[in-house]
Amino acid sequence: MRIAYIINSVEGGGAALPVPSVVEVLRKGGADVRVLALMRRDGRALPPMESAGLDVRVREGGRRDHLAALRWLEREVRGFGATHLWTSLTRATLLGQIVGKRLGLPVVSWQHAAWLKPGNRRLLRARQRLSRLWVGDSETVTRLTAERLGVPRERLVQWSIFRADPSAPQAAPWRQGELIRIGSLGRLHRVKGYDMLVEALRRLPADLPPYEVTIAGDGAECEALREQARRAGVTTLRFAGYTTDSRGFLAGLHLYAQPSRSEGLCVAAHEAMQAGLPLVASAVGELPNSIREGETGMLVPPQAPQALADALVDLLTSPERLAAMGQAARATVLDHFGPERFEATGLAIVERMRGF
Repeated sequence: MRIAYIINSVEGGGAALPVPSVVEVLRKGGADVRVLALMRRDGRALPPMESAGLDVRVREGGRRDHLAALRWLEREVRGFGATHLWTSLTRATLLGQIVGKRLGLPVVSWQHAAWLKPGNRRLLRARQRLSRLWVGDSETVTRLTAERLGVPRERLVQWSIFRADPSAPQAAPWRQGELIRIGSLGRLHRVKGYDMLVEALRRLPADLPPYEVTIAGDGAECEALREQARRAGVTTLRFAGYTTDSRGFLAGLHLYAQPSRSEGLCVAAHEAMQAGLPLVASAVGELPNSIREGETGMLVPPQAPQALADALVDLLTSPERLAAMGQAARATVLDHFGPERFEATGLAIVERMRGF
């Protein structure tokens, strides 16, 4: 098997970062894999891919030059001698389906998004038969793929995109008199709900134990969020910018916040649980399936800053609970997303692909 793994870009964050783990399993199943990225964007996912020994080709193009991207993709697929196509996210899937039909190659399409633009949803639904197999990255996205795209059960499987690592560094427990460190990791984009976090911080009472909130990430909303925090008089929030050491960042926290408006699986939140951190998170995507209320974290409705503020007050006024909740969170992700389960699921998909 020679699998052309087609992705939208090598942008840092999102669906590109788990690619090395996925390719490792595909290779273990006996496949030769080449990653084809339709555009570069910030290129931050490329060094980890290359350091993992991945064969990556990146097109120098943009987001809307679809015909040029299609021609490039077909040339690359032909040149590689692919026997199967694996696509991730909407643009890669739609173009991959066209190339697969032209060349007579089977297509496997991975869905990560809990929210799709209406136009993309219509296109994917109309063309869903062009993919021989659909893979949902979580229980939530798998269910939504069946409902939104009309994919029948016999052509739909789940392979959770997150592979837990038992050796990942763990956060140190909070100690009496220590500053409580709260953090979040992600793109500064409206979907991540950081404006809701700023508003929640504005509503916190002044008599809480000392705390600091740090967001590691960058994006289009950066200046707007800074201005919102300034206007609100929020002085406990720090914007750290993009980090290449997400594990080190998480290991330096006591509590993790994920105020998203929408999510699929949300890799960052599960990495935080892996680091032994309790979560305060919006009840969106896979998060309600991973967080046990009051045991591993607290769930709040999306776009509800008062509920988020109330949850933060609850935990900040009893920080001695955080370490035990964090260890329960870590045990949860190691059980549900352990490397053995990740590998076994992927290898079963590879065997299924051999029959195409």
